[in-house]
Order: sequence, then C-alpha cells, then structure tokens
Amino acid sequence: MSVHASKIRLLMELRRQGITDTKVLSALERIPREDFVSETFHDQAYENIALPIGYNQTLSQPYIVALMTEALKVSDRMKVLEVGTGSGYQALVLAKICRRLYTIERHKPLLDQAELRFKKFGQTNIVSKAGDGTKGWKEQAPFDRIMVTAAAADVPPDLADQLAIGGIMVAPIGEDTSGQWLIRVTRTETGFDVEELVEVRFVPLIPGLPE
Repeated sequence: MSVHASKIRLLMELRRQGITDTKVLSALERIPREDFVSETFHDQAYENIALPIGYNQTLSQPYIVALMTEALKVSDRMKVLEVGTGSGYQALVLAKICRRLYTIERHKPLLDQAELRFKKFGQTNIVSKAGDGTKGWKEQAPFDRIMVTAAAADVPPDLADQLAIGGIMVAPIGEDTSGQWLIRVTRTETGFDVEELVEVRFVPLIPGLPE
C-alpha cells in the first residue's frame, strides 16, 4: 500500500473512532509520520499504534495524538505549552493549529532531533528548550492551553499555576500504566474543573533532568 493510501486509511479510521475536528485531521494529513521514527518502523508509520523513538520514549498512537489535540480545543490565537517534545510530532500538530507553541524536553538528544524536524518543515512558531517539564515555562506563562505527553500521579502544581483563567490542560494521570486516565483540566476564577476522558497508557513524567 502506498504512503498516501496508508495515510487516507488511517484518517478514515480516526474519523470512525470519533475524531471530527477538521483542523486536527488536516494537520495529521500534512505531517509525514514516517519522518519521526527510524527506518525500521517506516512501514508501520500509518498504523494506529505507538512506536519507539529511543530513551524509553514513544511516538504516541495517532488516535491519542488526535484525541488529545481535539480535547485541548486549540485556536490560532492561542499560546500553548507542550510538556515532553519527544520526536516533535505532536509539537508540529499543535503548531499548525495554535499561534505559538512552547515545548520542553528533558532528553537533549531527542530535542536536538526534534528541532531539526521543525526547521525541515519550516515551522517557525515553535520555541523549544531542554528542561524539567514538571516546572513548566514560568517566563512565558500564562498559557491558554497546556498539553502533557507523559503521565504523573497528579497534575504538577507548577503547570496548573501557569494555566490562564479559562485555559485548558490535557494530561494523562496515574502512576501505574494500567490505571492511567486522560484528563481535561479547565481553570476557572475559583479553581479547577476536571473531566476524565479515556483510559490511556503513557510513559512516566519524570521530574529533573537525566543523569
């Protein structure tokens, strides 16, 4: 099956799974997923599965990328923080929809690769840095939207503090990979509203930097 046919099949599958946001589907259609994994996995790039990218990290399943992006309710006026750049795939999806994306990755070699991809695709509205994602990006706060791509036992308080009033955060929560939930947190004038969306499985969100 050609790359084009594989991509169309995947997009149809995502629609069947309930993804309806045309901006999200369009972003997924325009980004070549095979460019974010090693050649070994090119033939699986448009399967609806997670793929390894090194450093015990993964390129999330396309359905989860689409679901998290749709749940974030992003518009082109928004400033977005992503915690966990990884391969850069999710960052590029978000950057095609938002005004400006700030993204943090604790593994410098992964970030270096992701930054090369941002340049390759000519995406100029991404600002990235190596750092501890649990601390957020205080200098650039507040953010209209925050996406966390690794699971913590609870929402890191620094990230919650950096969400604008009316802002939304989407994050997987739960220490055990068999009991994680994707949640959507909306900041209100008086606190935070939390919705559970779906059960998920993510690598852990680890504070600090690699040894």
